[in-house]
Amino acid sequence: MFPLDDRTVERLARMIVDIGGPYERASWQLSQLLGGAGWADVPEYDGSPRVPWLAEQMIARRDNRADIEGLLCRVCDPLEYEDGMSAAAEFAETVNDILLAEQLAVSFVGPRPVVGAVGQDGERSGFAAPENLDGRLRHLVRGECATELLVRRAHEAVLCEQAGAYTMAIIGIGSFVEGLLYSLLTERDAAIRDHGFTVNGRTVKPREAGLELMINTAHAKGWIQLDAKDFMHNVRRFRNFVHPSAELDKQPMFDEESVTLCWGPVKALLNDLERFAGAG
Repeated sequence: MFPLDDRTVERLARMIVDIGGPYERASWQLSQLLGGAGWADVPEYDGSPRVPWLAEQMIARRDNRADIEGLLCRVCDPLEYEDGMSAAAEFAETVNDILLAEQLAVSFVGPRPVVGAVGQDGERSGFAAPENLDGRLRHLVRGECATELLVRRAHEAVLCEQAGAYTMAIIGIGSFVEGLLYSLLTERDAAIRDHGFTVNGRTVKPREAGLELMINTAHAKGWIQLDAKDFMHNVRRFRNFVHPSAELDKQPMFDEESVTLCWGPVKALLNDLERFAGAG
């Protein structure tokens, strides 16, 4: 688990640089990779050997889980390679071999790579609530009260999941996402904070905006990618089973796997938002 052991970091650095291999990265590509992973203040390459240099950068940020997860995900991102998913899947297999000792693995939520804990079967990663959520949210959300509320809601969703209250866990996850997007949109966009959302020529006050509108707005502003938007709409639709009539009509019969399928998109959403915040 995090922070990664130095030996794990060294193995990852060798794999990423891939000296003499088909995906060898030149020195300038390493800084480009770190920037694409959402790192702020990417250091300039100093001309030293590439593998030790990259390992040194990773070790320097070993306590910044968002940066390390961002790099692991970027290395396995189809957007990084001309061959797309075939190359990304090849990298993910190698990354997961290295991460196995840390009980971590990269899995794909659709085309998006997300870091999760290795499941009990030792072969697949199970998505759970993001770790170090308090610290990660404090880098995103400026309001202390909002941060505490969001951490509490995520924790309550976990408690529901652990107790087998899977429907309530999913409702809690949707509530957490709604609160996160509301906080970011009203804190970081003065026009929305002061005047509200504009939808088809009409104004919607921030407190009256629904989760669907906030997801679409975050995507329109470039804060989250298209697939994160689409996956979060699935979580939103699951969250709507807060209404008993909807549950009676559809009878979804949620289980533990249903909850993990909601935590995966939340991790992808957080990764996108952290990349946006780092770029800003």
